[in-house]
Amino acid sequence: MEQRRPFRRGQPQLTESSVMPDLSAQFATAGPAPLVPPALLELPEKVLQFGTGVLLRGLPDYLIDKANRQGLFNGRIVVVKSTDGGDIDAFRRQDSLYTLSIRGIEDGRAVAEEVVCAAISRVLSARSQWAEVLACAANPALTVVLSNTTEVGIQLVPDDISQSPPESFPGKLLAFLLARYRAFGGDKSKGLVIVPTELIPDNGTKLEGILLEQAHRNGLDAEFIDWLETANQVCNSLVDRIVPGRPAPAAQSALEASLGYHDELLTSSETYTLWAIEGDERVKQVLSFEAADAGVIVQPDINLFRELKLRLLNGTHTLSCGLAFLAGFGTVREAMDDANMAGFIHNLMLADLLPGIPYAVNEKVGQRFGMQVLDRFRNPAIEHRWLAITLNYTAKMQMRNVPTLLHYYRQLQAVPHYLALGFAAYLLFMRGTRQDEKGQWLGEASGESYPIQDEKAGYFADLWQRLSPADLVRAVLHNQALWGHDLLALPGFADCVTRYLEQLLEPGPRATMARLLKREGAAASL
Repeated sequence: MEQRRPFRRGQPQLTESSVMPDLSAQFATAGPAPLVPPALLELPEKVLQFGTGVLLRGLPDYLIDKANRQGLFNGRIVVVKSTDGGDIDAFRRQDSLYTLSIRGIEDGRAVAEEVVCAAISRVLSARSQWAEVLACAANPALTVVLSNTTEVGIQLVPDDISQSPPESFPGKLLAFLLARYRAFGGDKSKGLVIVPTELIPDNGTKLEGILLEQAHRNGLDAEFIDWLETANQVCNSLVDRIVPGRPAPAAQSALEASLGYHDELLTSSETYTLWAIEGDERVKQVLSFEAADAGVIVQPDINLFRELKLRLLNGTHTLSCGLAFLAGFGTVREAMDDANMAGFIHNLMLADLLPGIPYAVNEKVGQRFGMQVLDRFRNPAIEHRWLAITLNYTAKMQMRNVPTLLHYYRQLQAVPHYLALGFAAYLLFMRGTRQDEKGQWLGEASGESYPIQDEKAGYFADLWQRLSPADLVRAVLHNQALWGHDLLALPGFADCVTRYLEQLLEPGPRATMARLLKREGAAASL
């Protein structure tokens, strides 16, 4: 690797005719302290990564850079991009450096920092540099493979791994593993720890199954298949960090002015980090970057983290989005600035959803996770719109919240009032009043139309046209095709949802929230 000068912080004196300098390991002579210590640029390549997306840059790559700065992992990343287009040229112009702008709330305190990440050593195009990608398989220092190829990347498709390159991500990975097997004569100590970060359940298990199936379909020999199964570990993982990517133009210009350079790859992210990886002691040793950040967890069972995220973060979003939107709040942060809405979200999450998680959760762990979620909801740097969260509302309600509701009843034999109000708001949001020229159902709130982006929109429009609120509630709760259970059998739940639905119709969402919080003695002091 060529010798490179460390990038240093400094604001060059710019004239009206000058151009903002680019971020590069070659740039900047001003300033006493290097942002990228020279030793970081000389570390060996220990990771092969499929994908250049902002989630990878904002979470795994950032965490590896953080570990390198602490002397814990001491390895860089070779990135494989499927095509020559997009940001590959920007990586090359900037020596694969990029700035991560981190904003958020942590334990009630505002956090704002910029980090120049130096974890990536180079970016290769699978399309035009496949031979160079395969050459990395002979690197004895390589220990880890990461990926984020979107949810559709981990799929079994007909593929020929002798192609240059294979079509699919699993095909490319299998071809790489075959090259490594051959480079080291089947040495089982040269197997890799493979950690997909695609946002699908059991992503590692699914990827491993596809790799084995592809190996058989491609007629690979039994010795290689044995090495594939026994020498490599494909780990399930869960990632959670909001990484919006490039800031808005005005925000980017202001940030670059303060930094003193232009960065084509400038990436924004929230403060919160979670990367839970399912693995044994060998995996823990290989992924030594775990020790650099409390948000990285390697342990044999990560279902706790999946349940906490699904039930508390995602479940709260789903049960709050209709209510917040109908109450006139555009974004999550805007809702958190309102005492009653913030009080509803707080109590929904910690009083109703936490006890209902169908998994053994230590109460202190759950409370801590819930408070972190509330900090994330308050983040002024993230604009998360409630209407966007209503996409596929019914499917999300079934997957995220029905198991919680059922377990809550099993545990407490009582009606969860905040959950019932959230469900009633869902029913009201789904009241389609007309269809547009494309056939999409539209609802109406405060005199304005909004889209109902749900495959069950027609079903609910029909119910609203034919039934009273009380009958509609009973029909929906009794529909086992929707929920997989007869929710009408839950004592008191239908009556409670009906009462809240009638209150949402009159006097309205804000008054209904205020009335519930007052009755529960739980006015928000958040």
